[in-house]
Amino acid sequence: MTHTHHTWWQREDLSYHQDGLHFAGRNVAELAHQAPSPAFYYSLQRVQQNLCRLHGALESAGFGGRSQILYAMKANRFAPLLTALAQSGECGIDACSPAEVELALSCGFPATNISLTATSLSGADFDTLARIPGLHVNLDSLHALRQWGLRAPNTTIGIRVNPASGVSRESNEKLQYAGTTTTKFGIYQEQFEEALGICGQFGLNVSTIHFHTGCGYLTPQLERWESVLTSCLWFLDRTPGLRRVNIGGGLGVPHLPGEAPLNLDRWGDILREYFGSREVTLQVEPGDYIVKDAGLLLVEITYDEIKRDKRFVGVNAGFNIAPEPAHYGLPFQPVAIQPGDSICSPTTVVGNINEALDVWYEDLPLPPLEGQTHLAILHAGAYSSSMASNHCMRGGFREFLLL
Repeated sequence: MTHTHHTWWQREDLSYHQDGLHFAGRNVAELAHQAPSPAFYYSLQRVQQNLCRLHGALESAGFGGRSQILYAMKANRFAPLLTALAQSGECGIDACSPAEVELALSCGFPATNISLTATSLSGADFDTLARIPGLHVNLDSLHALRQWGLRAPNTTIGIRVNPASGVSRESNEKLQYAGTTTTKFGIYQEQFEEALGICGQFGLNVSTIHFHTGCGYLTPQLERWESVLTSCLWFLDRTPGLRRVNIGGGLGVPHLPGEAPLNLDRWGDILREYFGSREVTLQVEPGDYIVKDAGLLLVEITYDEIKRDKRFVGVNAGFNIAPEPAHYGLPFQPVAIQPGDSICSPTTVVGNINEALDVWYEDLPLPPLEGQTHLAILHAGAYSSSMASNHCMRGGFREFLLL
């Protein structure tokens, strides 16, 4: 038993007040009764703060006039959020499919502010993309280079490379795109000369080297991230006329007590060390860092009981609504809307999907929940609604943007 409420996650816009949990200036209990759950709520102010912090780090590192943030819209494609980002002018879009490009265009992003990095594109995909003037594409295979060359010769492109080195939260291999295992992502050193030859054959001008090697890294992983950058310099040095380096995304946010926010000063110092003397524009594609901690998922409590010697609290949403805890082992902490002063007990919070992996959090200290109808699940702003499925026909949810 413990009296702690694990409030490591509290900050100015997400904290307990006398009347309970508040998020983005709203009383969460009131939000819970405003619309049926499960429901996602996104704080536009927090998104803007995250963007501002990242811009500041790039400027402090000397990239203020030659950097671009491209929001990875696969993290969260809620149209009101995309429209607000387009209106702000604070970022462009990193898209990974023709449909994402079309959605970004419909929300107000000009094609010239959209960068597509995709894999295993079909002929129809290439046809669609080649019809959009101003769109930048980063191509990740010899096949893709040939297909683009046939449809759009003498255009400017980027090449996605694979440095055979990756980085991720706690070295989680499920979150790595590159490493000792050969993956589908990007062109390796062994094929790079052939790739440049194909570009020459079709008159393709390679303006950008792109690499995205992993997700969720925090300060302890920055040393590993440096080794990734070192591997990527090989490609930069062999690309004549290079104008942009796209370092991908992967910047993480804390998920557990004891984890500190990514040290952006150190992150910026590393960028300056590797790219400061090169005459290139630096592009970065954050998803998690921009929207993950700006989202809250409100779920209804369905039961609270002891099975043998273990306390279970059930809720009306499962891993199909926010798959990362089940698929990648990323903890999304549920919190009580009214913390109370009672003794907490270790609790396993589970969902309503008939699968053994449908567990939100194990052994979480939670107070008695008598009189409470909902829990709030933190860090639900990224890779949740955008990855949701209708498994067990329980895929329904609502989304709201808090201005």
